[in-house]
Amino acid sequence: MITRAKPNSIAPQAGMVLVTSLLLLIVVTLLALAMFRSFGLDEKIAGNVREKQRALYAAETAEQYAEWYLSNGNGSTGVTCAAPVLVAPAGQVCSAPLTDFTQVPWTAGVSYLPTVTNVMDVTTAGGQGTGQGTFYNIPTYYITYLGQSPNGLGSVYQIDAVGYGATADTAAVVEATYLVQSSTRDLTGP
Repeated sequence: MITRAKPNSIAPQAGMVLVTSLLLLIVVTLLALAMFRSFGLDEKIAGNVREKQRALYAAETAEQYAEWYLSNGNGSTGVTCAAPVLVAPAGQVCSAPLTDFTQVPWTAGVSYLPTVTNVMDVTTAGGQGTGQGTFYNIPTYYITYLGQSPNGLGSVYQIDAVGYGATADTAAVVEATYLVQSSTRDLTGP
């Protein structure tokens, strides 16, 4: 009987499983770290988008109040508007446009804080404020008289409004053109 010696096949593979396992562990760890970093970045982006929307809604609130102010017969050809900012319900229509609407807070215009309780808490203390309804500054609007409408039956106004989120870095400016005209209609006809 011939016996053949088996080659020792276990010796060359003894450390290979350990090295492979360690490499896989490093790859999985790097993937997990990248995933956690991505989640943190997504949260920051979501927070910034939320603050941008809050600032936009605050600016739109001031713009809608200015439209209401004009629709109640408060329009005029305008006066020279300068500092300080008035407080609603006092209002004004300016004869000259706002010189630089990108420099906030504005030094002229009308600030509007909704009168409904617990809607807007305004604090300039910095940081994220003390709650969901906390805003950095009061929304402000600026109305400019642009002239008569093309048909001569009304007046055209430009409304600029600024609103803030929770910090001074979060501000939104909106602009609208608003026509105020009176008309009559005969409802007795066919």
